[in-house]
Amino acid sequence: MKLCELEKASLGIFPTPLQKMENLTKEIGCGDLYIKRDDLTDVGLSGNKIRKLEYLVAQAKAEGCNTLLTFGGPQTNHGRLTAAAAVRCGMKCILILTGERPDYMSGNLLLDKLMGADLYFTTGDPEEAAKKVIAQYEAKGDKVYVIPTGGSNELGAVGYIQMVPELMAQCKEMGIAPKYLVCGSGSQGTFGGLWLGAKYYGAPFEVLGVTINPATPRTPDSCAEYINRMSEMYGLGVTAKGEEIRLFKGNREENYSGVAYNTPDPVTRAHIALLARTEAIFLDPCYTGKVFHGFVDMVKSGIIPKGESAIFLHTGGIPALWTKEHLDSFQEELWGEGSSHTI
Repeated sequence: MKLCELEKASLGIFPTPLQKMENLTKEIGCGDLYIKRDDLTDVGLSGNKIRKLEYLVAQAKAEGCNTLLTFGGPQTNHGRLTAAAAVRCGMKCILILTGERPDYMSGNLLLDKLMGADLYFTTGDPEEAAKKVIAQYEAKGDKVYVIPTGGSNELGAVGYIQMVPELMAQCKEMGIAPKYLVCGSGSQGTFGGLWLGAKYYGAPFEVLGVTINPATPRTPDSCAEYINRMSEMYGLGVTAKGEEIRLFKGNREENYSGVAYNTPDPVTRAHIALLARTEAIFLDPCYTGKVFHGFVDMVKSGIIPKGESAIFLHTGGIPALWTKEHLDSFQEELWGEGSSHTI
């Protein structure tokens, strides 16, 4: 099937803004730095998953489904946005969440519940848990559409293949020619889609990925395999090789992905604070704070050559700032004695 033949639901407001980070550029002393605001795709406090969900929800509706089911950790951004997409489309939403049920509801969990999502926690195999839940819903007459973690299958990633011409048009309109686009690499859909889209559409920028999970970093070869499956599926004629895929995790001194997935760490918090105090733009401690750490270090270390301009992709995730574990860490750093004044 060709890309132009794929149906998609209307969930977001596009194009998302492309902005120059004037103050950050001055502070670092480098080429012009830009930010692509996919945290502003509108629905559900938004983020990058909306581009993927537009295609996935369209397929769900075409198949006559009235319920969306997906997977993630308790604070999954993808789960929150799947719930938001379900609300917009008049559908039900089921979230299969790995781990114990938290004693305290915070961050995305609050938003999930406000939007009416049905939450199921499991310490076992999420796929097996999903089968049991689906059987219960289907017994009541519902038809469930299953979306993989992150929405990052070959269909969902089309959202980011198709973001490339949007970004190219914005650069042309602004009269700029950035040489690099830096994004996160987790479940691969965003990075893989962008990499393939850049090659297919002949973008003037290279897509660089920052790994966000130190426990399960994606390899260049696995990314290339995923990209090639998409290219073949849609007849794009692009072949990726592992040696062409540039993924960065930093080193012992500059480990971009922190100590563990969704675990507070002071270096990520410092980079969240850097963008907040230079551009008044907020990042999250699980994904975008880590990717921004990588972005800044690439500029400072010369991975992005001195004087070259680059774009940082902001993929959302803001509610994670208000999860209990991250709030506790910020409390220690920002709200101790002497951090404010009383007069």
